[in-house]
Amino acid sequence: MAIPLLDLKAQYATIRDEVMRVTEEVYASQMFILGKRVEEFERDLAAYCRTKRAIGVSSGTDALLEALMVLGIGAGDEVIVPAYSFFATAGVVARLGAVPVFVDIDLGDYNIDPALIEAKITTKTKAIMPVHLFGQCADMDPIMEIAARHNLHVIEDAAQAIGSDYKGRRACTIGVMGCLSFFPSKNLGAFGDAGAITANDDALAEKLVDFRVHGMRPKYYHHDVGGNFRIDALQAAILHVKLGHLEAWHAGRRRNAEIYRRMFAASNAGDRVVVPVELPERRHIYNQFVLRFTGGRAVRDKVIEHLKSKSIGCEVYYPLTLPQQECFRNVPGASDSYPKSEQAADETLAIPVYPELKETQIEEVVAEIVKAL
Repeated sequence: MAIPLLDLKAQYATIRDEVMRVTEEVYASQMFILGKRVEEFERDLAAYCRTKRAIGVSSGTDALLEALMVLGIGAGDEVIVPAYSFFATAGVVARLGAVPVFVDIDLGDYNIDPALIEAKITTKTKAIMPVHLFGQCADMDPIMEIAARHNLHVIEDAAQAIGSDYKGRRACTIGVMGCLSFFPSKNLGAFGDAGAITANDDALAEKLVDFRVHGMRPKYYHHDVGGNFRIDALQAAILHVKLGHLEAWHAGRRRNAEIYRRMFAASNAGDRVVVPVELPERRHIYNQFVLRFTGGRAVRDKVIEHLKSKSIGCEVYYPLTLPQQECFRNVPGASDSYPKSEQAADETLAIPVYPELKETQIEEVVAEIVKAL
């Protein structure tokens, strides 16, 4: 039988009654913009993330964009970002007329390499935006030390990492703000687009609240140019239901990750497959389970072809580095070499890890990968 990369229908079957109840309540209230449902979700999301405040917004991309806007980052400013990430990390910087400054990653966790950051800082640098890629936190202590020395803001792009931990601290609590995505494929996924920004400073949180409604307070009085970044009440209600199941879903993904590690170790794949490593004092929530094939792109692509022929879902996150994207080719530093990021783009492949996955299915995925090799 086919094994999809993600099976949201299986997840929905377990929460259908809860979702139908809360959505019917929203329909009956006819209150679709902000209001009680959003406030309840924000309260419990902040508690889960261990932050003082959480502000629901329209998407993970808009979370990053708004976070930069409230810090006043704009034309000519520089923001340090990893060279390997989803497009939005650098895209939001460019949208504001600022310059994304790319830094190579560490292949151990696919996150920005802190040892390479300081060399990229100039008088124009205003912020560092580390990404907690695939569900594991970046190495935040040295990043925060560098930021403190140079008086820089740190915005955590935790779009893929809700509930991940770093040395006892939760993602989104270390920088000045944390940004979350609730795209349907995330561990906590909406029924469409949604996101959130976390903050521990009340004044900053209130500014975020204003910026998501065009910088308005009170109604029709605009003291800043914000945007329409509101989360829908329907999405907040659904996410509130899902939030209560999130830890169980994390546990299922972590269990499946351990099964994969055990099975690959027992296979004859040898060192041709590098499985994700959960680094010390970090909790990985496996938004993706990403393998790396040491033979390069040709080997990786051969595995993809074979898995697809067997109806096994897989996905390349991401086939190009950010500096290789056409829209960034004229950005200063884009033509530089980012060898680890380029290696990740050439050699990595995500395979199914969702919590409803059965051990027999994992066994089949591993067997077919080994067969392809």
